[in-house]
Amino acid sequence: MLNFQLTTERDRREAALIEKRRALEEERKKRIFNPRQRLFGIDYGTLQRQIEEKRKREAEQARIDRIFDEQRVKNDEIALALEKKEKQERLKLEQEINYFRMCCQRPEDRREFDLNDPHQMKKAIPARACDDDPRLGPSAAQKFEGEDLASAERAKVQRDQVKAWLDQQIMEKEAADKERKAAEEAYREAIMARDQRALQLDKMEKECRKRLEEACIRFNRALADERKMEEVSRLKHEHEDALAEMYNFMTSDLLTENPDVSQSNLGPHRRIGYLYKGMTAEEKQKVREYQLAQIQDAKKQKELEKRMDREYEDFLNGTQQTISLMDKEELRKHREFIRSLAEDNKKLAEEQKLRKEFMEKVVYTNRPTQEFYDQFNKSTR
Repeated sequence: MLNFQLTTERDRREAALIEKRRALEEERKKRIFNPRQRLFGIDYGTLQRQIEEKRKREAEQARIDRIFDEQRVKNDEIALALEKKEKQERLKLEQEINYFRMCCQRPEDRREFDLNDPHQMKKAIPARACDDDPRLGPSAAQKFEGEDLASAERAKVQRDQVKAWLDQQIMEKEAADKERKAAEEAYREAIMARDQRALQLDKMEKECRKRLEEACIRFNRALADERKMEEVSRLKHEHEDALAEMYNFMTSDLLTENPDVSQSNLGPHRRIGYLYKGMTAEEKQKVREYQLAQIQDAKKQKELEKRMDREYEDFLNGTQQTISLMDKEELRKHREFIRSLAEDNKKLAEEQKLRKEFMEKVVYTNRPTQEFYDQFNKSTR
């Protein structure tokens, strides 16, 4: 029996993409076809949720950074401990190697030691033991006249000098080893001090930032108090200036109506207009007499106007009769025009009705159904 695989990995990926696009399209429809969001604008709930998510991400990132910092400090401490342990292991290994060399690889245990033995000459029998050595013959060439008899003492001094040089080299090597160890210890302590100093600096920086924020808050508070005091002082000064202005205005010549201030320098009968407050009794009497004369003139003028008004009314009565006859004729013509216009409109209405019936029954016979309108506004694209 054949076994065919109906769906492949590619088909499953395409199906997942299609399903994802369908979900995005449904979400887009909900967002676009939402009348509240379309009319009122932004979805504040979504914005608030995004803000909360951002805050959570920042808090999570801060927590991760803090964990990384703590882990980095721990890694530094572990690295220092491992480095110290590695140095101890290396020192121990070198000590064991040196001990093995001293115990198991001594030079005297080698096969060729007799060729490289530094004490070979010491171990060998000297060619001349003494002056009366029986081995010395005439052909031994070991005893001559004038030979150096202090060679043994000089050789001893030279050996002591060589030994002193070797002891000095050993001491210098030990001092160099101690100095190297001290340098390594100082370097390790310097690294630990640097890490401690970094932690202290970070702590001091946080403390300084905290104090700076507190100082800024105190400064802003003091500045607000100072501005408030300045505002109170300004209002107080404005109130005092207003009271002073009111007092000066009340005691001025304008309100006290001092007649002397209105006298002009241009003449005794001249007055300053903006300072003039009234007339004297003589001036008022003269003005009254002038007013009585004006009243008499006004009466004469009124009588003349009444006579002219009567004549004008007679003229108007005749003119109104003529205008009334002309209005009646105009009204008659207007009624005839309205009557003819109504008849024309009636004919046009009948023609329009016939045209509408023709269009509905003959031209517009293929009307769209509800299915035609339902196919629109179903997609966001």
